[in-house]
Amino acid sequence: MFKKHGLDSPSPASLGYRMPAEWEPHAATWLSWPRPDGISFPDAYDKVMPAFAQMVDALADSEPVCINVWDHAHEADVRRELLRAGARDAHVRFFRHPTYEPWCRDHGPIFLKRDADASTVIVDWDYNAWGGKYPPHDLDDCVPTKIAELLGLEVYAPNMILEGGSVELNGSGTLLTTRSCLLNPNRNPNFSQQEIESLLKAFLGVTNILWLGDGIEGDDTDGHIDDLTRFVNRNTVLSVVESNQTDPNHIPLTENLEALTHLRLEDGAPLDVVQLPMPAKIEREGLRLPASYANFYIANSVVLLPIFNDPKDALAISVLKKAFPNRKIAAIDCRELIWGLGAFHCLTQQQPL
Repeated sequence: MFKKHGLDSPSPASLGYRMPAEWEPHAATWLSWPRPDGISFPDAYDKVMPAFAQMVDALADSEPVCINVWDHAHEADVRRELLRAGARDAHVRFFRHPTYEPWCRDHGPIFLKRDADASTVIVDWDYNAWGGKYPPHDLDDCVPTKIAELLGLEVYAPNMILEGGSVELNGSGTLLTTRSCLLNPNRNPNFSQQEIESLLKAFLGVTNILWLGDGIEGDDTDGHIDDLTRFVNRNTVLSVVESNQTDPNHIPLTENLEALTHLRLEDGAPLDVVQLPMPAKIEREGLRLPASYANFYIANSVVLLPIFNDPKDALAISVLKKAFPNRKIAAIDCRELIWGLGAFHCLTQQQPL
């Protein structure tokens, strides 16, 4: 039954809830569909639609897809786009939850699950469009509670700004994040690192928080972890590296890779670190775009992998196939999608089964 809890209620962690790892079973994948007049894809809406349609189609054999739209007319537009691209849509459901941006990972609900009884709750973190960069953002900020009402789930409000793309969990107690994002004064300027860690533990059900440093050039999120380092099982991470020593990404990614060798999991064990290449620099209109193979999405039976018509695409596909031998790797061209400064992980949010 829908009910909203504040900081005066027992925390989700104290009640036995945790955020499952992304590879655990999903009941659905949530998306927020962009609009032609939105700000994410300036003058490029039609060009990004093929990647959106391929994403939806690739999930057809994996799980239901729930799409947030503005209204009936917007839904009709999306249906036409899917039909035009030949994408399957029998697994798609639409919901009237208007958003300014399509990046559901960051404004959408964070689902927690309790293993004892398989019950689910939602955490509604505050959202300010990556440090106030893209106003307005009031509609996006409302989405988690609207979905909780729709699904009849209890919702918890930590009163802290957090985007889903800024945290990466192994489902067993360990969380990876970056100082450049979570400690940025444009998010929670009055919170200390200790206070942020306490809220992450209380509202995500983790016990062990690991910090990396800076993100990649062109990333307007101030360094989301989902462009850098991703768990693929409880103790293994894929972490991007830049071999070109003249590239601005070389030093921060090398430093993050070195840091990972010293970090420990919740049981004290070291991380198993597998290197993932970075694609060559992509620029448009004088801007460096944050293209990264790490921005993949793990669904029930498929992994959505952004590729960029780059010689390193094949190596990235090979690394993902080894990491997910029982899942299909759907490699989808994201050269146009990345103009919006994100890819498949940024667009999706999993609902656990």
